[in-house]
Amino acid sequence: MITATSQHSLSILRDASQMGWHMIPLLLVVIYAYAREADEGNWPRVLAALAFWGMDWINEIINGLVFHFSGYAPIWGIGHPSSLLILMGLNIEICFNFALMGLAATMLIPKQRDLRILGINNRWFCAVANALLCVLVELALHSFGMLVWEWPWWNATHPLPIFLFGYLPFFVVAYWVYDMESRKRQIAVVATIFSIAGIAGGSFWALGWI
Repeated sequence: MITATSQHSLSILRDASQMGWHMIPLLLVVIYAYAREADEGNWPRVLAALAFWGMDWINEIINGLVFHFSGYAPIWGIGHPSSLLILMGLNIEICFNFALMGLAATMLIPKQRDLRILGINNRWFCAVANALLCVLVELALHSFGMLVWEWPWWNATHPLPIFLFGYLPFFVVAYWVYDMESRKRQIAVVATIFSIAGIAGGSFWALGWI
């Protein structure tokens, strides 16, 4: 049986009548942030952020498939009204958020790749720390009713899956791309991530699965 939250989400899924004017300045903030980094020649940061964003799209597609095949609920759903619900667990506000988060993530790491923090490589230390911070934010959003968790293995009492699958891979991939010495390889990885997301998303949308 479909949960009440999922039923409501289905009723407004990709409903353009939900859109608000605040989406325009939010979009401009994202464009400005990327344009500024590109203008300063920070292409490793731009590509790492795009990899981060693309990883989230793949996660959101998987989340939509879980809902389709379970007929119950996505792993995470949206509780509060939003301007545009793109996928069952992804609204436009979250989309913009993840587009910016990848940029911020690379600003938080030391320039020295081999620097160790508390005996741990700084990339791994920052990936774990940032992922934990994101889990704490999700717990807060859930307590406010903004994020809805219906499955017993993905909730406030079982945060480990949120950490391991919801965030840690995003930061690991972003830092991996950021540190690549080859620009062509960075572009290839980002292109692969978005190709997977684009082909899967387009195919499953056409089938009516997401």
